[in-house]
Amino acid sequence: MKPEIKEFMDALKAKTVGETEFHQAVEEVVETIWDTYQSNPKYKANKILEKMVEPERVIMFRVPWFDDKGEVQINRGYRVQFNSAIGPYKGGLRFHPAVTLGTLKFLGFEQTFKNSLTTLPMGGGKGGSDFNPKGKSDNEVMRFCQSFMTELCKHIGPDTDVPAGDIGVGGREIGFLFGQYKRIRNEFSGVLTGKPREFGGSRIRPEATGYGSVYFAQHILKEIGEDIKGKRVALSGFGNVSWGAAEKLVQLGAKVIAISGPDGYVYIENGITQEGVDYMLELRATNNDVVAPFAEQFGAKFFPNAKPWETKCDVAFPCAIQNELNEEDAKKLVANGCKLVVETSNMGCTAEAVKYLNDHISFAPGKAANAGGVAVSGLEMSQNSMRYSWTSEEVDAKLSQIMKDIHDTCVKYGKTDNKVDYVKGANIGGFIKVAEAMCAQGHV
Repeated sequence: MKPEIKEFMDALKAKTVGETEFHQAVEEVVETIWDTYQSNPKYKANKILEKMVEPERVIMFRVPWFDDKGEVQINRGYRVQFNSAIGPYKGGLRFHPAVTLGTLKFLGFEQTFKNSLTTLPMGGGKGGSDFNPKGKSDNEVMRFCQSFMTELCKHIGPDTDVPAGDIGVGGREIGFLFGQYKRIRNEFSGVLTGKPREFGGSRIRPEATGYGSVYFAQHILKEIGEDIKGKRVALSGFGNVSWGAAEKLVQLGAKVIAISGPDGYVYIENGITQEGVDYMLELRATNNDVVAPFAEQFGAKFFPNAKPWETKCDVAFPCAIQNELNEEDAKKLVANGCKLVVETSNMGCTAEAVKYLNDHISFAPGKAANAGGVAVSGLEMSQNSMRYSWTSEEVDAKLSQIMKDIHDTCVKYGKTDNKVDYVKGANIGGFIKVAEAMCAQGHV
């Protein structure tokens, strides 16, 4: 690390003690865009990087709600409105007991670059709560969501901040949140995305993150003279993201040979069929967080307390949660002949893993590879504004084009003589658009 970068990071860490995931996200970006930043006097004069690592606004609030026993429960709610230089704040809400301000700052920072890459007019934001919806009744989830939105509605709107779902926030939660917003504000607007189609949701939104990551992988493989058809693929997770990726991979003729959960992973020698893809959704609906039943259902092998990265594959898609793939996992993948890792979860790989993978094989960073979800959220915003709904084929075609555009941006800024550094390309491409907008808007 250059001394001046270390000085910058040391100053940031001193102001944001304990926010390790945020530090990790910022450091990755700063290391790759530093030369671009230093070579542009306008960026330095406006202290764009110093502004960019500070959220424009952080909202933290108490969320009281009644459980089914009539007892009062208290959770903490957050909304980090990180950057609105190119559009209203846009980013998901995460309901999970591990949610902290540092987690949401890292996600909001990443979201700023990801949204910039989509070419759509969306700023970066993130929010959520340490509430755990698992094991709660529908009525308990509804009461929590209503209390959460009673405060959040003061800070969001279709032209201000448009939240979406994330871990722990699916169609049920979005419905309850939207209903309370409508009730309090007395308006029907596109204030949330990821809505059910009956009241303004977009087609293929649940599949979009997974679909988009596969489209991005297609372009990378084409860049190195390969095809996704016939490739053996390992996925982590079995939720919406992993399911969407599995479905698109099966459609394109790839072999999905592994899926995983907290209990271990399932190895499917001949690849998942469409029936298996459908069963992933059934498994998710049980809220049991285990994949062992998949092995029983389809006669596959189950490896308890193990990661799918130990199996031989051509392409790996980490689809579960941040820092799920470490340097040891990366070394196993490379040793077993993996050609490409597609970071489909947000910051799914540790910094050490990213460096190792980027040095040895092709690596697709999350801010580029998993932008399909927010891209279709942006398309949902457009449909809501027009009071119109596109067909699945139209949305899918637009998503495919957006992922191609993101890939082209990464190649433009990350290509060297013999390789594309997608981390560098994504960071510089996302940074320049936001930086230019911030310079044009003055010191705000």
